[in-house]
Amino acid sequence: MPKLSVIVPLHNVGIYAPDTMRGLANNADPDFEFLLIDDCSTDDTPYVLDRWQSRIPNATVIRHETNLGVAQARNTGLDAATGDYVTFLDGDDWYAPGHLRAMVDSIETLGCDFARTDHVQSTGRSRSIRYAPAKKRDAVMDPRDGIAPASMVTMVDYPFVPFGIYSGRLFENGASRFETRLRTAEDRLWIWRLHLKATTFAALSLHGVFYRRGVTTSLTQITDHRQLDFIPSYDLLLEEVAKDAEADRFLPKAVRTYCAMIAFHMGKADQYEPAVTKRLRQNVTDALRRMPQQVLDETLATMDSARATLLRNLRATGRTA
Repeated sequence: MPKLSVIVPLHNVGIYAPDTMRGLANNADPDFEFLLIDDCSTDDTPYVLDRWQSRIPNATVIRHETNLGVAQARNTGLDAATGDYVTFLDGDDWYAPGHLRAMVDSIETLGCDFARTDHVQSTGRSRSIRYAPAKKRDAVMDPRDGIAPASMVTMVDYPFVPFGIYSGRLFENGASRFETRLRTAEDRLWIWRLHLKATTFAALSLHGVFYRRGVTTSLTQITDHRQLDFIPSYDLLLEEVAKDAEADRFLPKAVRTYCAMIAFHMGKADQYEPAVTKRLRQNVTDALRRMPQQVLDETLATMDSARATLLRNLRATGRTA
């Protein structure tokens, strides 16, 4: 059984995939397996995978006959994974040499359920380190302490699934799968669930994974209806948090984050397709009405004036409709 399974979904990233594959080859280890999921690419991605597969020991290419999205691509990798630990990498990002071994050694030393890392943000020729907002480093913590308080940036505000390593125990019997109904924002829901359900975690002082920003093929750049999937994502989150034994502790954080996402997307509404913008406004109005109203009132009272006014106006529109 391999020590680590590395799951890499790829869809139409042919221009960037050679860097990704080179990073995997530079991290090759007899204890590691690499599961490369081609999510029905129509560019040069399949050719790049065929060319690199033989250069990466223990690499397996799995192909989807139709495009199913990153959530299903990750689930396909999880279903095939046999490692003691699992990590993920997006198809347009890459690793520095030795990063995977450093993650494995660290999580084995700490003995926790999962560990998150920092990352290097790459925008054109610019490089900058982005740090995971953890209270402590290289020490075992309670994942629930990585959620609250609402007023602070916490680990659930660092929703980058690839920047971490996860015990295979978390995925046994089909557990910890990604919501395939979500084409975007599936990572945010998954990270919240991880912090609610796992027992132990750590933040590692490692930053050997490079995150490419400003990529035209990235889902963050789309302008169609997929941008609205943050709404069902956070609706699911609020439902689950409301049923949690510590709902009073975590609902303020969940509501505040949802409100911040609404304000963010409303601020970009003029960049979306007209039908999407119209649907966005209606859907977020309905979402504000569904939220626990007392918690929402408390949240709006502590947000900055611009966002609070926007959200109050949207809620008022819903009440008068």
